[in-house]
This record gives sequence, structure tokens and C-alpha cells, in this order.
Amino acid sequence: MVCSVCHSDNITVLTDILDIPVFCNVLLKSRTEALKAPKGDIKLCSCNNCSHVFNASFKPEIMDYDQDYENSLHFSSVFNKYAENLADYIISKYNIRNKDIIDIGCGKGDFLNIICSRGNNKGTGFDRSYVPKHDDKNIKFIQDFYSDKYSSYNAELILCRQVLEHIPKPGEFLNSFDEAIKSKDSSIVFFEVPNAMYTIESLGIWDLIYEHCSYFTAHSLYSLFNSYGYAVLDLKKQFSGQYLSIELSPDKSKSGNISVPIPDKYLFNKFKKEYESKIEYWKQVIASQKSEGKKTVVWSAGSKGVTYLNLVDTEGYINFVVDVSPQKQNLFVPGTGQQIISPDKLKEINPDTVIIMNPVYELEIRNTLENNGILCKILKA
Repeated sequence: MVCSVCHSDNITVLTDILDIPVFCNVLLKSRTEALKAPKGDIKLCSCNNCSHVFNASFKPEIMDYDQDYENSLHFSSVFNKYAENLADYIISKYNIRNKDIIDIGCGKGDFLNIICSRGNNKGTGFDRSYVPKHDDKNIKFIQDFYSDKYSSYNAELILCRQVLEHIPKPGEFLNSFDEAIKSKDSSIVFFEVPNAMYTIESLGIWDLIYEHCSYFTAHSLYSLFNSYGYAVLDLKKQFSGQYLSIELSPDKSKSGNISVPIPDKYLFNKFKKEYESKIEYWKQVIASQKSEGKKTVVWSAGSKGVTYLNLVDTEGYINFVVDVSPQKQNLFVPGTGQQIISPDKLKEINPDTVIIMNPVYELEIRNTLENNGILCKILKA
């Protein structure tokens, strides 16, 4: 085993997660289909040299991101506000107004639409999973990977958010469009990824999914881009510490005075010891709910909810998962088969307990429950 960022073979195995759904963000149309969803294994490893975390058992050949892939979080007002604030920050800091923007791995184009509308910009989004629809006059989408063949597309800002964690060989990914970006010396490059240290330090283990083969710490993210000749202008935590963002310039001479220490190895050793304990704790919680006859639902059919159910509710006690995204409602969770419902359907179920998967959304969820007249116990996973 070697690190996918620095290629060191000084590796520590943190944990093994067996038989986890290959896709958390491809939901199924029937419970039968969901129970038969393809699965894979995670051998979670950390690099003792650069602190990168990765799945050594990842098989890229079984991944196929198509139009059924749905991971948009923009149906939440909390997340949408975060995206708007992030767009305003980038626009203000780098004067991205009346400019051209490229968005690599744009998904359904939510953030590209926000930053273009708020800055009167023009955008081009690249994503194979994009669902064709009528393009805005200032935005167009290309169902393809961004690469050097698109070097003729001008851009003052190049975005790539929540993509790099899906890439087993990040260096090869950067090389695929290196010429296209490096030809735009004056451009700002902005990447955003999940923060591996949130998973490690806060035991955010529900973020461990097969789709994510790379988990970046601040140090490994900095090391990657520094080694590929980018000037690191800024690197910070976002979204209550759950994400990392890095601001870059292709012009190496513009490098800022950025210092990123390597995380303490104690944190990784602590994670190894506490991971199984957290799984067992939540299995006991579900067993207790069952023995007391409590009606229990999980809130979130995103990655966290799918991982939680597949690791904890192995006997299928929980029947329903709530999600605010209409794109997910009436579908079924891969691996465990729970039906996904809208918040207003909770009145029919009248749950005793709601398990929240992400504390960032707690107030939004509490308000929704109150507005629907649901009085229940709330547990934070």
C-alpha cells in the first residue's frame, strides 16, 4: 500500500468496513432493488508521512457516475445559506464580477448558478452526471470531464467542489487539466473537500463512504497542490469544520505565507480505538429503541444516513428515513432498504424518536418538526 498523495509506503491501517454500499447517492426505486445494491469494502488507511487518509481497497472500475447520481444539499435552507455566503466571499475577495467561471464536477449546477447570479458572471459547468435542461443564457453545461482539451475556455475563476475526494489518484486528476489551468496565470482556483480531521477528531464516522476514496487533511491537501506547482493563497475550515477549502493560483510566485502542520499521530491512534466503540454504542441505542417499542426514524438520506443505517441498523428495525430533497423521496436506501419520506409524512408515522445525522441541521430540523406538530425525542448521531 502506498499513499495516493505523497506515494509513501509508511501507512497505518485505521479500520476495515466490510460490505458497504458502493453508492450512497444513488437511491433505488424499490426495497428489493435497494437490498441488492452492490457493495464494497473500505480499508481505511492513514499516511504517516503527509497525513492523507484513503481507502486502500477502492476499486475505481466499479464506479459509474451517471444521471441517477444525486447528492445536492441545496434543498436545505441551512446549506443554501452556506453556499450563498461562500459565493459572496469568493466574489468579494477576488472581485469575481462580470467574469467567466469554470466549475469542474458541477453536479446539478446549484453552486455555479448561485455564484453567477450573485456576481453577474458567466459560467461553464463540467459533469458527466449533469441532467440536461434548458440552460440559462449566462451558463452552459457540458456532460464530460474537464481536461486539457477544453483549454480554450477562458475563466477568471476555476471551481472544483466536493469532487477530489472521489478521485483515487489525485495527481493524475490534476494532470488531466494541468495545461488548461496553468495557461490561465491570472485565474483563481478554488477546491473544496470534506475535512478528514473532522472524521478523525470528532468521530464523524458516518462520513466514511465507498464513493470517497480520498480523505484530505489540511496538510495532505496543501502538500498535494504545493507539489503540483500551485501557489497556496489560503486554506481554511468551512461548514462548522466539516469541509476544507483551498484557494490557489497557477502562478507559483504568488504563494502566501501559509503554514500547515501535520496532525498529531495520537489523533489517528485514538480514532482506531474509538471507532468500534461508537458503532457498538449506536447498535445498543437501536436495540433499546426496539425493546421499548419506540417508533424511530433517521433524518437524512444522504451519505451520513446511508452509512449509519448500514453499520448500525443491521436488523432493519428502522423503517423510514426523512429527507427534504424531493429528488430522494419515495426511493429506498441502498443496502438496508428503508423508504425515504418527506417531512410532512411524519404526521402519519408520529415517531417517538428522530435521529439526526448532522448537527449543523439541528435547528432547521427542530423547526420543521415543530411546524409539523411532531413531539418526539431527538438524538444526535
